Amino acid sequence: MPAPVVPRLPDLAAWLSRKSCFLLGPRQTGKSSLVRHALPRARVYDLLDSAVYLALSREPGRLARELTPRDKVVVLDEIQRLPSLLDDAHHLTESRGIRFLMIGSSARRLQRGSAKLWGGRARMRSLHPLTARELGTHFDLTRAIQRGTLPAIYFADDPRAALDAYAGAYLREEIMDAGAVRNLPAFSRFLRAAALSNATRVNFTSLASDAQVPRTTIYEYLAILQETQILHEVPAWRASVRRKPIASSKYYFFDVGVVSALQGRLVKPGTPEFGAAVETWLLHELMAHRDYAGGGAVSHWRSTSGFDVNFVLGDHTAIAVTARHAVSPRDLRGLRALMDERLLKRYLCVALDPRRRQVDGITILPVAQFLDGLWEGEFVG
Repeated sequence: MPAPVVPRLPDLAAWLSRKSCFLLGPRQTGKSSLVRHALPRARVYDLLDSAVYLALSREPGRLARELTPRDKVVVLDEIQRLPSLLDDAHHLTESRGIRFLMIGSSARRLQRGSAKLWGGRARMRSLHPLTARELGTHFDLTRAIQRGTLPAIYFADDPRAALDAYAGAYLREEIMDAGAVRNLPAFSRFLRAAALSNATRVNFTSLASDAQVPRTTIYEYLAILQETQILHEVPAWRASVRRKPIASSKYYFFDVGVVSALQGRLVKPGTPEFGAAVETWLLHELMAHRDYAGGGAVSHWRSTSGFDVNFVLGDHTAIAVTARHAVSPRDLRGLRALMDERLLKRYLCVALDPRRRQVDGITILPVAQFLDGLWEGEFVG
């Protein structure tokens, strides 16, 4: 049975109403499908099509010759395959006022091209895997945690095989074919070790040992994961005074299903891995809200004395995440410690607990109620 059509939250027409856009996101997040449904009349150049790629690469200026006054919005799909085309698109924006949607999965290759020429004339946008709000009645938390929410994998008949294939395709297409690294076996070792460090502050020395590469190479590898949209860096929130904060960032993979496949694990409710998986999935929701609805920055807080809070939104909301069905005082320790600072507006514990309630100034929220409040603007500065 084919996967259902899931309406996406990004409004491409609104994004393109004034400026061109770069739309970046990992493979299979649904970028091309979104274009088909949101911009059905736009002229599309799919650079994965060999004929299209060869025609545009062999004939400089062909794009300008083919476009007509009726072409107000033009889509360049998989633009990282032919970054030189950005020069032509930039010229056409300046001379004819055409707005381009330039789709890609790798900021790394675009940065080596002519993306810098665009300056403020094009916005950088991101597309994430499906959110709970987009899935609507199709959303199931356990399914999302075990499979992730890449559209084709969430609805797949054999999600584990699809996830394994995705991990292999990432290595082959994004890393090896792009020539991003010289030593693919070392990068493969690093990728598994990085996956096992998901949702933590990275131990660079340990990663270097596991990958059998110098520590300096680990910084390059992490940059590759971020530039290909695979990894999110969550910086430390450092405004606390009474308890000295740790300054190091935490790193999360973009999709909980992909990271579990890279780890070689099947995440099940009740296992130690399930809590980290719920945390990873919730960060995905926060990042999508930030990029689609203009939500604020996402950071984390941990004190040198061992108190921690999973996420801090802007400078107003602290969020502790637990996969427990019954929240315990231990789950609230970090929030209580941060409350002593009197710096934030609200303190939330997002849990599988089915009841919303207040405990000493902390709001315990079921996951679904938190997401509803997030998208409806309840948790703003």
